Amino acid sequence: MPTITQRNGTYRIRVSCGYDSNGKQIMQSKTWKPAPGMTKKQIEKELQRQAVLFEEECDGLSLGGNIKFADFAEQWFTEYAEKRLKARTIARSRQLSVRTYEAIGHLRMDKITTRHVQKFINNLSENGINQKTGKGLAPKTILHYRCFISGIFEYAIRMKMIRDNPCRGVILPQIEHKEHDCYTLEEMQHFLDLLQNEPLKYQAFFVLAVYGGFRRGELLGLEWKDIDFETGVVNIRRTSLYTKEKGIFTDTPKTKGSMRSVKMPPEVISILKRHRSDQSKEIFKLGDQWHYTDRLFTAWDGKPMNPNNPYDWLELFCKRTGMRFLGIHSFRHFNASVLITSGIDARTVSASLGHSNTSTTLNIYAHTFAEAQAKASEAISSALNMTFQKKA
Repeated sequence: MPTITQRNGTYRIRVSCGYDSNGKQIMQSKTWKPAPGMTKKQIEKELQRQAVLFEEECDGLSLGGNIKFADFAEQWFTEYAEKRLKARTIARSRQLSVRTYEAIGHLRMDKITTRHVQKFINNLSENGINQKTGKGLAPKTILHYRCFISGIFEYAIRMKMIRDNPCRGVILPQIEHKEHDCYTLEEMQHFLDLLQNEPLKYQAFFVLAVYGGFRRGELLGLEWKDIDFETGVVNIRRTSLYTKEKGIFTDTPKTKGSMRSVKMPPEVISILKRHRSDQSKEIFKLGDQWHYTDRLFTAWDGKPMNPNNPYDWLELFCKRTGMRFLGIHSFRHFNASVLITSGIDARTVSASLGHSNTSTTLNIYAHTFAEAQAKASEAISSALNMTFQKKA
């Protein structure tokens, strides 16, 4: 039952919400002040009503939200993130926690309002926040902050510590969806021509990037058993990543849809065979110094290749040959663009790229799909000769 205490014209209503892990009783409280002019009988009646309402509100809140945000966030990292989230997501959340703790880490979970979170989100857009550029953070980065905070509050709700998530009402800066810069067909053909004079390891890497549209981590996670040389099918089963805390590590693909099989043309399989033969020679030469990982793309001693190596190699290659440097992910965009403009449907493109939902593909390549649709309309117009004469 609630306990009611009168203090200086106000009433404090307290409700027990059980005990914490240390056996300490958790109490929730609220203050109610009668409206001016209320009679003693009216006050008693309304006070009882407020007590019942508050008890119902606290019903099921087993631990209470009277814990500071930073302290509960650390519990979230231990109890939820480390058991459910991928290593890179955890590392990113740790980076986001620094500014977040400074802003709201000292506040109690049950006292943080939408206004508190909104003020923090607004502050992230102010000039000087980004120490590298001197400007505010990018809208997409600010979205990540909101997601991080919201995830912690959602966990608190599931643990029946609080009832509401203050992030639900937060207004975010508008994200401008920019069209991805992409190589033209002529540029890509020139790139492939130049690539023929480069080490087989990088020939294989970038030809797979072009023809398969694979992510960098997926390429680095490929093992020889993932290649079916008879059917020409490449199977994506893992990804190779890097974080400062863990170094190079192997993880499952980004999403469930990322586990996929993609058929490659004979010319790609031919390069892979040559690369395997070249790697076998290196293994024989190094002997006991070689670390057997079965990876296609390795360091000099057979250990998994550092994810930065293909990027650095490509950057130097572009400087040396005069090619435009657009980064490794641009090969994935090129692959998607060619599929779309060739008339491949969105679901097939999505499956080939390993997106979890077709909507993701449609959102990322909305402009490319629109262009393809316009060309389809022009094709119909070219095929038909339709003229209408005006009636006299």
